Amino acid sequence: MQVILRQVGDAIIRRCEPSDLISVMEINMKTLPEHYSDYFYESLLSDIPEAFIVAEMHGKHVGYIMCKTEFGFSNFKKLGFVKKGHVVSVAVLDEYRNKGIGKALIEESNLGVKLRQCVEMYLEVRCSNNDAVKLYENLGYIVKQRLRSYYRDGEDAYLMVIEFSNQD
Repeated sequence: MQVILRQVGDAIIRRCEPSDLISVMEINMKTLPEHYSDYFYESLLSDIPEAFIVAEMHGKHVGYIMCKTEFGFSNFKKLGFVKKGHVVSVAVLDEYRNKGIGKALIEESNLGVKLRQCVEMYLEVRCSNNDAVKLYENLGYIVKQRLRSYYRDGEDAYLMVIEFSNQD
């Protein structure tokens, strides 16, 4: 059963279903240099469907976000060990960017990890991806650290984080 979370213009934002995974993988292949195994997508959808979100326009998949949850040291508390969300991958096809779809995907995934009692969320983003960094900052994420040579091609990443307890 499709759970439509919101509409953004002509796009619907909804939870991913197993039948969406091939389209999600195709979007990943077209837009990002990092790729994952079929099993990886399936396991994230199985583990936390509340934060695996797709965007669809006129029956065509145009974007997605997939996350996972984990326990680890807090990015905000000196000695805190917390449950947190991790944005594994987010992408919107080039021709559908700057329409609010990416923002909606991120907001809905934040809500999804909050449902799993996560108190913060983090992600890595290429330092050169100014549009994405600006989008995350507008949503309340902060740059916590620069990760040197994070990507396979040697590019640095920003570790960006948001704390939910102060957001509600």
